[in-house]
Amino acid sequence: MNQKHRLYNIILPIWLLIWFPSWLWLIVIPANWLIDWLVTRCALKHAGDTAYASRSMRLSWKICLAGFVSDFVGSLILLGAMYLLGAIGGDFHAVEFGLNWNPFSNIFSVLIILAAIAVSAVCIYHLDKRILEKEILTADQVKKTALALAVITAPYLYLLPASLFYR
Repeated sequence: MNQKHRLYNIILPIWLLIWFPSWLWLIVIPANWLIDWLVTRCALKHAGDTAYASRSMRLSWKICLAGFVSDFVGSLILLGAMYLLGAIGGDFHAVEFGLNWNPFSNIFSVLIILAAIAVSAVCIYHLDKRILEKEILTADQVKKTALALAVITAPYLYLLPASLFYR
C-alpha cells in the first residue's frame, strides 16, 4: 500500500521564516549586512559626511542588527494578526489566507502587511537614529541617514506571496 501524503500544515508564510534558524541565514545575514552597509555609505556621503567610508564600515553591523530587530517587530504584528483572524474565523478567513498565502488576494491582507512594513520602518528609523546620534554627525545628517535606511531597508519582502514557492 503506497500512498502519497502531503503535509499542508508545514507551509509557512515567507515572513514567518525569519523566526526559524536555518542555512538560509548564511545567505540572508551577509546580504542584509551588505545592503545596510551600502545604504549607510551612500546616505552618509549624500548627507555630507566626510568620513562616510570608515564610519559606514564601523556602523554597519549595529545597523544590520537594528534592522533584524525591526523585522522581528513587523513579523510579530503579522503573526498576531494571523492568529487573531484565525481565532475570529468566519468572514476573516480570506484575510488570514491572504496573510499566509497571497497578500494580493485580499485588500485587507495588503493593508495589514503594509502596516507591518510601516511599523518596521519606523523602528528602523528610531533605532538607527540612536546608533547614528552617538557619532560626530550633525542632526541633519543623522535624520537623513536614518530616514534613508528606514525607507530603503524596510522589509518589503513581507509582500512576497508564499504561493510562488509552494505548489
